[in-house]
Amino acid sequence: MTPPVFGHGHLRLYLLSVLEERDMHGYEIIQAISDRFGGTYVPSAGTIYPRLAKLEAEGLVTKADADGRRTVYSLTGAGRAELDARRAELDSIEEGVGDSVRRLADEVRASVSDAMASLRAELAAAARDARDDARGAASAANDRARDARRAADAPDAPRASTTPPPSGTTEVRSESRAQLARAEALLADFRQEVRADLRRAIAAGRPLDAAAVDALAAGLTSLRADLGAQLP
Repeated sequence: MTPPVFGHGHLRLYLLSVLEERDMHGYEIIQAISDRFGGTYVPSAGTIYPRLAKLEAEGLVTKADADGRRTVYSLTGAGRAELDARRAELDSIEEGVGDSVRRLADEVRASVSDAMASLRAELAAAARDARDDARGAASAANDRARDARRAADAPDAPRASTTPPPSGTTEVRSESRAQLARAEALLADFRQEVRADLRRAIAAGRPLDAAAVDALAAGLTSLRADLGAQLP
């Protein structure tokens, strides 16, 4: 648990020391404290205003409206007297503030280091995914080229003939080749997308079990059977 910036009752005295510099409105007081801490600590309005109200009730500060919009707080004679009587205690508080600034700065550095480490890990994972996707795309292109060569070299592939084909045969074969190319592209894209999805799931820490792969195999088998039933 992070220790408090101010010990019990110390913020009350510290506010008097801030107002000793000059009269300020509430936001200026918050900013002055933040500046003293180098921006590592910014007290909330809910912390400052109730304490100012208590100091006013004790007669140590007074407030007045400035330009009709802001309330300016001033140190009273009684407030200055209390500060003078407690200078040694205030010096101790100032030393504690220095320790708090160093501690808070260490915490800020640690949080920034953690954030940078997390960012580097995310960038490395993204780079791996990009490389995997690129390899998958190249593999899919190679698969399409190989399948095209096999289709061209198949025994029943169309051969050049000096005899004109029957009417309509050329159109049918052209349509078949076009649909074959489309089917191969769909299969290659499907393979690439599923592979990328699986790799991203594993990189994100989601488990990949045998049941999921079995479901993929069953789905592909069922799809192949349905496709076979539609072919003449």
